[in-house]
This record gives sequence, structure tokens and C-alpha cells, in this order.
Amino acid sequence: MSKPKKQVFSKIKAVKANARERVGTPPPERVLPDPKQKLAASPKHKPTLADLLNSSGEDQ
Repeated sequence: MSKPKKQVFSKIKAVKANARERVGTPPPERVLPDPKQKLAASPKHKPTLADLLNSSGEDQ
């Protein structure tokens, strides 16, 4: 069996570990809504006056 690889000291890992001990772990990242999906969900054209009048008559 081979010997385990010797751990090399990393300043960056040491600083991050120290910060995690003092402050705590950072919050998980937030997923921002995709603006392209928002545009795809909304209608491309506004309804015409005729469409609005026809749809309001069906509700009654």
C-alpha cells in the first residue's frame, strides 16, 4: 500500500477555514429568475378591444 500524499499548506484554505470558524458558513446562493423565461410567460401582444369585449360577454 502506498503512503498517503503529504498535505501541502495552503494560505487560502487556512484563511477561509478561519473565517468560517469566526463568522460561520456563508448562506447558499440565491437563484435569480431568468428574464428570458419571464418574457416567454407573458403574452407577446396586448389583447385587442374586440377580444376584450368578446371575453367579457362570455363570463355573464
